[in-house]
Amino acid sequence: MSQVTVHAPFDGWAGPLDEAPDQVFSGRMLGDGLAVDPTSGTLLAPFDGVVTALPASRHAVSVRHASGVEVLIHVGLETVGLGGQGFAPQVKEGDRVSQGQALLTVDLDAVARGAVSLITPVVVTSEGAVLSTRAAGPVRAGQPLFRVSTGVAETGVVSDGGEASRSVAVVLPVGLHARPAAKLGAAIKDLSADARIVAGSKEGAVRSPIALMALGVANGQTVTVSATGRDAARAVDRLVELLAGGLDEPHHSAPVAAPTPVRAARDGLLTGATGSPGLAIGPAHWLRFAAVEVVELGEGYHIEAGRLDRAVAQADEELRVEGGDVMAAHRAFLDDPELRGAAEAGLLNGLSAGAAWRDACQAAAAAMRALSDHRMAERADDLLDVERRVLLNLTGGGTKIDAPEGVIVLADELLPSQLMALAGRVAGIALKKGGATAHVSLLASGLGLPLLAAVGHGLDAIEQGSPIVLDATEGRIELTPSPARLAEAQDRLEMNRLRQAAVLEAAAQPCHTADGVRIEVFANLASTLEAALAVKAGAEGCGLLRTEFLFADRAQAPDEAEQVAAYQAVADALQGRPLVIRTLDPAGDKPLAFLPTPPEANPALGLRGVRAARSRPDILDAQLRAICAVKSTAPVAVMIPMVSSVEETTWARERLDAACGRDNRPLFGLMIETPAAAVIADRLAPLVDFVSIGTNDLAQYTLAMDREHPALTGQCDALHPAVLRLIGQTVAGARGVKWVGVCGGLASDPLAAPILVGLGVTELSAAPAAVAEIKATVRRFTMEQCQALARRALVAPTAEAVRSLAREALAPAGDAR
Repeated sequence: MSQVTVHAPFDGWAGPLDEAPDQVFSGRMLGDGLAVDPTSGTLLAPFDGVVTALPASRHAVSVRHASGVEVLIHVGLETVGLGGQGFAPQVKEGDRVSQGQALLTVDLDAVARGAVSLITPVVVTSEGAVLSTRAAGPVRAGQPLFRVSTGVAETGVVSDGGEASRSVAVVLPVGLHARPAAKLGAAIKDLSADARIVAGSKEGAVRSPIALMALGVANGQTVTVSATGRDAARAVDRLVELLAGGLDEPHHSAPVAAPTPVRAARDGLLTGATGSPGLAIGPAHWLRFAAVEVVELGEGYHIEAGRLDRAVAQADEELRVEGGDVMAAHRAFLDDPELRGAAEAGLLNGLSAGAAWRDACQAAAAAMRALSDHRMAERADDLLDVERRVLLNLTGGGTKIDAPEGVIVLADELLPSQLMALAGRVAGIALKKGGATAHVSLLASGLGLPLLAAVGHGLDAIEQGSPIVLDATEGRIELTPSPARLAEAQDRLEMNRLRQAAVLEAAAQPCHTADGVRIEVFANLASTLEAALAVKAGAEGCGLLRTEFLFADRAQAPDEAEQVAAYQAVADALQGRPLVIRTLDPAGDKPLAFLPTPPEANPALGLRGVRAARSRPDILDAQLRAICAVKSTAPVAVMIPMVSSVEETTWARERLDAACGRDNRPLFGLMIETPAAAVIADRLAPLVDFVSIGTNDLAQYTLAMDREHPALTGQCDALHPAVLRLIGQTVAGARGVKWVGVCGGLASDPLAAPILVGLGVTELSAAPAAVAEIKATVRRFTMEQCQALARRALVAPTAEAVRSLAREALAPAGDAR
């Protein structure tokens, strides 16, 4: 394995590719790298090499190192449409260049006026490359930007004899540049074919964006697409269709304003996405984490293998003790055979345990990020958390984090293990990155720790030790609170503390409205530990047991016996309370190795829930048999996710009858997560015992917003009147069932509780940490008051207007945010 240092091509500010407002780069369709916001106008060679591509538009340049590492420097975004204006090349294709040699001079002012953004992706396009030692923040031209390790992976297609070829006139307004080249490569990733495009005397492999860009294909030019291999004909047809259809490329008649990754403070406030609600006051405390330093060369295979085994075993035990579905997924990484195999290969090549583990984890994380699905970035972050945990065990550093008690922690981002290390000591957390559904947000919510995510670079304005007010419920940080404001917030905190003590004291009692209507408050769970915590918090049962923690990140599905033991342990921890078990719901951020699916442009609309079960009914049948074997003095129920038709419901019920027998069948219910299911609830109700509304997915499908999309964080609000109307329609259609519940995030929101009760919901299944508060909120209202509030919410113009109505309704008893 060799390493190549890539040097900064400009003065400027370096950050992750995620900050580039273009999915081709932020989704790493071309490869991994960094983004540089340039402040100097001369682009320098990143290393010694050969210029392999310099298109006529002069907006990008590619250089290949002697080792085979190839780097694309794409100056600005949507700059291909400038037609070369603002760019002056100092070299030509085929020239040999030295590191630091001028390749282009760029008129930054002229380019900025015509571009979407000046952010310049510096991307490694060669396959099998792994990045490390990345720079961040201010950089100078010629300064090391990142290192690239080569020789990690080899890819290719073995021809099975198939051949195909077609000609097509290309429809691309500004020719075949970086983005369409990346799209073409991604389009045939799932096919066994070696595809190439011939333009005149030049030829380029479709799987190499650099090679395609070097063809210089113009709009209207006729090219030949050819392929060999088992899927040759399919590959050619797919590529021809894309080239003739324009690949959804924009016309460059006018630049479009780019979203900025910086949120500047306004009126002393910064805003972000609520990851976990709550109020905190305290001094700001920045946490910045350095990479764990490891020795590169080992002391022999057997010595290093033993060290790695001990460090992995220690990490496994730490994660077992911490518990929860997030940590269970992390434990599964430790058992991943491919990850361990890659580390073994490194040990055999003479690396130390730390270097071998680091390289294996970073290669796997890079592969996840290269899938161009932003949901997979979180899975890559989880893997890097596991990497860090094992490396700290190897070096003796441990996972302890130095943060004084009572501070508000500020960080670019936090890994789950780092958040768990802070729990119980800090007052709150604010992050530049992340989102409301990220794993750290879910963990913080379960711990009752206020967390504000996606604040952006404006967080840098807060100095170490300065007093701030973090109102995660309202999604804001007050940067310069006056003494009077600090005193007011402190009084509110004390009032909340006293009220919370009273709320917890009453949490064990059954929940009724103020006029005596019974409303069950259950908990959403993902482990035995959470079940015990939920009981302590006053949960009357489990309204949603997520079972993905048993299936995630493993080569084979858990057998029936393992599932029975896991479900029985949760039932025992609930101590005779009802248990609703949701069947497996693999999707997007929950890929399963033993349930392979072809790449999906939009996984949220693909093989979800019951659809995945129908593709592998053997997995569903084993899970149903395991659920039927659970023993409890309280009802045990099966809940099928993502149903959208009567036919799917009938099929699932027949599978349950076959697995358990009609006489031994547990209660059977559905998650109402699609608008289709809500609209036909009256048709579904006669087939089931209960329904539970999953507001997270119902909101994103109703509003046509990806709830995990960073640019839409906070907008996909389940209190939108359209979503509330579907909830009301579900309740009206399902009147004959035993109960109508809500198990999505809305059930944990005190502002939503009286509205949901007013719509007719009879069971709320919340995060364990929210159970006591939800019970206390419901007890404050009569059913008539809840219904009146619900009627007003249904005719409100926006979700924020609904929230304002709810705040007003809750205000008389004091602000309990």
